[in-house]
Amino acid sequence: MDLSEQLLIVEGRVLPETIKKVMEAKRLLESRKIKTVREAAARAGISRSAFYKYRNSVQLFYENSRGKTITFSMNLTDVPGILGGVLNILATGGLNILTINQTIPINKVANVTVTAETKNTSGDIGIIFEKIKKTEGVQSFTIVARE
Repeated sequence: MDLSEQLLIVEGRVLPETIKKVMEAKRLLESRKIKTVREAAARAGISRSAFYKYRNSVQLFYENSRGKTITFSMNLTDVPGILGGVLNILATGGLNILTINQTIPINKVANVTVTAETKNTSGDIGIIFEKIKKTEGVQSFTIVARE
């Protein structure tokens, strides 16, 4: 099977350094702290030609979720305020919540499934999800679907 035209999900730890540096340059440009490709490439430690060669071929997993819907599932400890804290993180990040489904807690754990629209997100969706994962009482977090 020819993989040259396939989209792949690859763990960052196995990527060549050049690809990691292209991602760093893209992050610097997106942050708007750096205004030119030349400066971003230099700061990341790559040539401009390497940046231009790979920039459209590599992106973070969450990056292509902007402007779409994403559904994720979480197991939350049944303690008042945990779901509210998660919803606050989503709202602060600019996600528009479309649906929330919660199971009745069993053994003090409830499963919550959320579908949210991502078109108004401020910043990296991955960072928003990492904040949720680190929230006390969030036992698990899984992306179910992206559309």
